[in-house]
Amino acid sequence: MNTSEAKKASNRKLGESVCKALEARGFSAQYAESAEAACERALEMIEEGATVGIPGTVTVREIGLMERLEEKGCKISEHWLPDMSPAERTAALLGELQADWFVTSANALSMDGTIVNIDGAGNRVAVMSWAPGKIIYIVGINKISSDVHSAIKRARDIASPPNALRLARKTPCTATGHCMDCNSPERICRVVTLIERAPLGRECHVIIVGEELGY
Repeated sequence: MNTSEAKKASNRKLGESVCKALEARGFSAQYAESAEAACERALEMIEEGATVGIPGTVTVREIGLMERLEEKGCKISEHWLPDMSPAERTAALLGELQADWFVTSANALSMDGTIVNIDGAGNRVAVMSWAPGKIIYIVGINKISSDVHSAIKRARDIASPPNALRLARKTPCTATGHCMDCNSPERICRVVTLIERAPLGRECHVIIVGEELGY
């Protein structure tokens, strides 16, 4: 087995192990070898013409799911579009909340199946916690951490600084490349959630992808 094959096999074993942990916590979980495979799995679940909410997630955009959903006749709500007015952005945020499906990623995922996220406004984690529709998490293998403590650290030190840079925020982490636990008025780490079990009464899916995706 060459290096590439060994890494691929190791990713699969890790992903499948975490899928079992997620299943034990009430999620429907599956492993996809590639971004393309993950995109296809999500498309199989989301019915033609459904409404789909997509928040600020780099992963979902990287796998090309949004374009495929539009081809399928789905109506997408996203507040990330440039040049939106405040009213348009608010309407998009409400559309994400009320959609048939909410498709997102996670900042980190512990090996025991706890999903960790950090938000600025709290809109993304709010819909993860409660919404009338179904939810799909698409999570790259790079997001998996050994335990909840390391998952929170990953969310702060690895996911947040590049997000702050992307948003052109003037925060200490954009200068250091790691969390400074700042009190900056432009801080984007304001709401932390640990989803320890699938929320009651909701259909929750997780697709773990055997590739590095997102931050």
